[in-house]
Amino acid sequence: MAGEEEKKEGKGFTVKDRRRFSPETGETREEPVKDSSDPDVTNQSQPTEEKTSQSSSSGAAEEMPLPEINFSTFVISLSTQALMHLGEMANPLTGKVEPDTPVAKQMIDMIGMLREKTRGNLVAAEERLMEDILFDLRMKYVEAVKKR
Repeated sequence: MAGEEEKKEGKGFTVKDRRRFSPETGETREEPVKDSSDPDVTNQSQPTEEKTSQSSSSGAAEEMPLPEINFSTFVISLSTQALMHLGEMANPLTGKVEPDTPVAKQMIDMIGMLREKTRGNLVAAEERLMEDILFDLRMKYVEAVKKR
């Protein structure tokens, strides 16, 4: 039985310690452990054409930082979707204005439900934002329905 375990250990994968610190002392190593036979290490030091083309195409997206995620940005993103479905702005994927009032109504109702569920838990600025957004969206919805 011990012979079987040795055979299993000989095949499979190899674990290589690449930590920046020594596991015994916890001190930082001078140079991370590198193994030239490891394909990941060789690919990191010499970028291929595929890696450079991916980084250049996604470079524009990486330059613009995403806004902080908080309650206000979440509500604004929902209202932006509702505005898009009301036909107030173009769909970012197609570049066309594609009104869809039933979906817009659903988005507005979702924001209304969110206001009801968070009532009493919001700061004054968030409460005012919710009220203003809901009022504006509901007025735009009424206008959109009248146009149909």
